[in-house]
Amino acid sequence: MRTYTTHLPGILIIEPSVFSDERGFFKESFNAARYQTLAGIESPFVQDNQSYSKGSVLRGLHFQKTRPQGKLISVTRGTIFDVVVDINPQSRTFGQYVGVELSQENHKQLWIPPGYAHGFCVLSAEADISYKCTDYYQSDDEGGVAWNCPRLAIHWPIQNPILSAKDKTHPGLEQFLLP
Repeated sequence: MRTYTTHLPGILIIEPSVFSDERGFFKESFNAARYQTLAGIESPFVQDNQSYSKGSVLRGLHFQKTRPQGKLISVTRGTIFDVVVDINPQSRTFGQYVGVELSQENHKQLWIPPGYAHGFCVLSAEADISYKCTDYYQSDDEGGVAWNCPRLAIHWPIQNPILSAKDKTHPGLEQFLLP
């Protein structure tokens, strides 16, 4: 297993060890002791989620307001462009983002500590995404940032994404700058 830091504090790209031969592959997708030692992930995971999306779907950018979730993201089928945004106005990297391609082929995972906004778009015809979360989802605590916020200037690799009604109405970063 290898871990790579990013310019956003705590955000890691993880490459699990994959053992392949003519029959297929084997990988350990999570091991609490190994992930604590090699990636510093100490929070226990309390909820696992799976998401299926069709091509050109964009989900996000989502966060929990008062009960933020840490997330370990992986793709079991297809390819996505995964994005993490720093939404802490006191942070030196506020408004900056990391974007990484996750796929069934590259086996990469993305560790997102609590306190960031998260979203992704599907680059393949379909994609299955797995999330390990450090806190429980609470619908009344959900927040969002506009996927196309001009202050973020995210370079999404698709045009005309398919969005939910809710994701079409999220405010931009200015929501974090109000008194």
